[in-house]
Amino acid sequence: MKLLINGKSAECSGGIQTIADLISLPEWSGRLMIIELNGEIVSKENYESTALSEDDRLELVHFVGGG
Repeated sequence: MKLLINGKSAECSGGIQTIADLISLPEWSGRLMIIELNGEIVSKENYESTALSEDDRLELVHFVGGG
């Protein structure tokens, strides 16, 4: 499945069906973030039930500490 993640095209394997599946990948795992799907913010409670579709647009905004 082809997705647009943070403005970049990404090809995801068939095992990626939901937002929860996507953020379990090593590059996103363990990060505190806000996720926008096709212009709408998705609440954390809905990550497991929010299905992804071909050509969805996601913005994954993660927080970085610092001073």
